Amino acid sequence: MSRPLRLEFSGALYHVTSRGDRQQAIYRDDTDRHAWLEVLAQACARFNFTVHSFCQMTNHYHLLIETGEANLSDGMRQLNGQYSQYFNRRHQVVGHVFQGRYTSVLVQKENHLRELARYVVLNPVRAQMVTNVEDWPWSSYKLTIQTAQPPTWLEIDWMLSQFGSSRADAIDAYKRFVIAGIGVSSPLKNVQHQLLLGDDDFMARYRDEPSSELLGDVTREHRRALALPLAEYQHRYTNRDEAIAAAYLSTAYTMKQIADHFGVSDRTVSRIMQKMEHLPTSSCTFGRTDPG
Repeated sequence: MSRPLRLEFSGALYHVTSRGDRQQAIYRDDTDRHAWLEVLAQACARFNFTVHSFCQMTNHYHLLIETGEANLSDGMRQLNGQYSQYFNRRHQVVGHVFQGRYTSVLVQKENHLRELARYVVLNPVRAQMVTNVEDWPWSSYKLTIQTAQPPTWLEIDWMLSQFGSSRADAIDAYKRFVIAGIGVSSPLKNVQHQLLLGDDDFMARYRDEPSSELLGDVTREHRRALALPLAEYQHRYTNRDEAIAAAYLSTAYTMKQIADHFGVSDRTVSRIMQKMEHLPTSSCTFGRTDPG
């Protein structure tokens, strides 16, 4: 049985997301959020992770992680595993906290880190949870502009160096850059093979890595064997958009395959996923079909 592809090497940059099981909240209150940050700090220290941007939503989180070693999966196993133990113990519940494994995209740092970091901290604004990005306390934004003390695991120097040599000028320019990103489409729409974000040279380099033998049809066919047929999603969900979202979240099908099956455009599938991502938890009745 093939294993999921994990392109891991020293100095790799990833956009990582992890969602609550059945779209349920992974943070019930601020105590949970603080606990997750503590577990993240421990994982960063143990596995030599550097975080460039993060955002805690309600039923998922976003991280931009740079790894000092080839060990993303090890660190993520600790982060999600240790937090799950804490969550179940504190709330006296059993079962999965997270929906399957985390998802990760290998990112070309020089081309996409700035835009992705902006995308991450603007999540609460896009979800209409706050009006202004600085009003959300559970992201790296206020730490980057230094209205709060950044922890040692959060790298802000690289980001601010992209906006000027003077720290004050760089912070002002960074603020303008983030605000200008409101309404801008997600840079993740350019992800290739559901795993890579970069220019043609970057794509060619990592697409042809020896460890990427699982990148194409082998990985997808393995996932498809464990997922539902597309027609079954139509049968299970009376709402078309929820059926499309559930099929996409299975990771077994490409956006084009889903679009063709449901008779819509790729753009429509993308728009549905953006809408579903920001629905309140109580409004989400679909979930990813995961083996086990």
